[in-house]
Amino acid sequence: MTAVADTGFTPARGGGSRPLAGTGTLLRLGLRRDRVMVPLWVLAIGGTTASAGNTLGKVYETPAQRAGVVDSMAANSSLRSLYGPVFDDSLGGIVAWRYTVFMAAFAAVMSLLVVVRHTREEEETGRQEMLSAAMVGRRAPLTSALLVALVANTALALLVTAGLAGEGAAGALALGLGIGAVGMVFATTAAMIAQFTETARLAKGLTAAALGLAFALRAAGDAASDDGSHVLTWLSPIGWAENLRPFAAERWWVLLLFAAAVVIQGAVAYGLAGRRDIGMSFLAARPGPAEGRLATASGLARRLQRGSLAGWGAGFLLAGLMFGGMADGAADLVGDNERTRQMLERMGGQSGITDAFLAAMVGMLGMVAALYVVQSVLRLHGEETSQRAEPVLAAAVGRVRWAAGHLLVAFGGAALIMLLGGLGLALGHGGNVGPVLGASLVQVAAVWLLGAVAVAVYGIVPRAAGLAWAYAGLSLALGWVGAALNLPDAALKVSPFEHLPKLPGDDMAWGPVAVLVALAAVFTAAGLAGLRRRDILT
Repeated sequence: MTAVADTGFTPARGGGSRPLAGTGTLLRLGLRRDRVMVPLWVLAIGGTTASAGNTLGKVYETPAQRAGVVDSMAANSSLRSLYGPVFDDSLGGIVAWRYTVFMAAFAAVMSLLVVVRHTREEEETGRQEMLSAAMVGRRAPLTSALLVALVANTALALLVTAGLAGEGAAGALALGLGIGAVGMVFATTAAMIAQFTETARLAKGLTAAALGLAFALRAAGDAASDDGSHVLTWLSPIGWAENLRPFAAERWWVLLLFAAAVVIQGAVAYGLAGRRDIGMSFLAARPGPAEGRLATASGLARRLQRGSLAGWGAGFLLAGLMFGGMADGAADLVGDNERTRQMLERMGGQSGITDAFLAAMVGMLGMVAALYVVQSVLRLHGEETSQRAEPVLAAAVGRVRWAAGHLLVAFGGAALIMLLGGLGLALGHGGNVGPVLGASLVQVAAVWLLGAVAVAVYGIVPRAAGLAWAYAGLSLALGWVGAALNLPDAALKVSPFEHLPKLPGDDMAWGPVAVLVALAAVFTAAGLAGLRRRDILT
């Protein structure tokens, strides 16, 4: 094989003239590596959706209540931008309305993480170069990664279909296929973007930005139209999932849009993969010496994480603006439905529907911020396993000092994005800036505790770093569906967010906040002590 003159990249040697050689072996390896992560994602997304019929059946018990939801959504553009339009007042139609958008987005996140992990991350750590020294075709890694994503999304679609088949087999199949198809679209998006970046972190960030854009386009389109027909909705794969119209005269032809997107993006990814060498990318990292503040451990940490923090901050500000604009419409959605009122008050307190809605949205922002802080803390684990930490620690930089730079960004950044989210929420609502900002900052105590748990896991048992994600995911799931499932208080209290006062509206309680901050300090100290004593991973 000859070098490609116009790009400067030399094709990899492994696999000879068989570009897919070794795909089956890599697929088995990928499924084995993801034997915990993928089933957890599938069960969390699929199980939540599959159980939604029973959950929402208790909230909207009568046809009249479900018909009221349809009427409310037709007149409430703010809430349509969050959930989308309602196409049918059957129980299945209500499930599709409440869950399609968010479950499709979660499927996209699962898929991008899987694909980047088995492509760019393998190259970044050097493992792919070792594998390619054997008889492994140059397109085998990309193919196996997409096949792992296909297995995950197929399992997800089947679980959703089986769980909701009682509400209508065709509608359940359409909903399952729509959610899984969105996952596959973003799997191929990640595969394509991974060819342009040198780091897995940037590949994940850019794909997540594409997902955010798709969500924003769908939200704007649904706000402008109550039947999903706006052009902005059709520009988003999440909008396509809506327009499959599960349980409402399904539009099966919409699946052709998903198929076309997967084929086109996959073809681009395959074409790019064949024109570069392993470990290289079409957008090379900018070279340059470490000067000024970048020469310090904390300066390096800020430099490495500033892009991620900026993206999270912008996202929280926009989400706050959107949620704030919906606050006044919350009362219209609840109407005289006592179960919905009780669920909202359980999430956000009992100080009135508007304040309860604002408190629930503040809590939701806090739970999402926990994902940021865990990701930011575990950047330490990524730096260590990729052996980028060793050159830093070989100089006159202690482990605690090195870790402290990243933790400052993680914990300080969590407070910053919550402040931005609260500001957006207050501005979107048009008032109560002080109380809403205060409520947002109170959430930081629980966010910090989850970050501190991540520090403890990383410092003491780094190979079990997934436990930090598991606890953060459990806290998010409890906050998201715990109230709807009417779980007992003992189960909900597993999440640190359940110990905080429901602000704005409720009285401030400093005791729980102080306890959470103290626990965060203890876990962080334990993690740093463990880091000082253990060996560096290689």
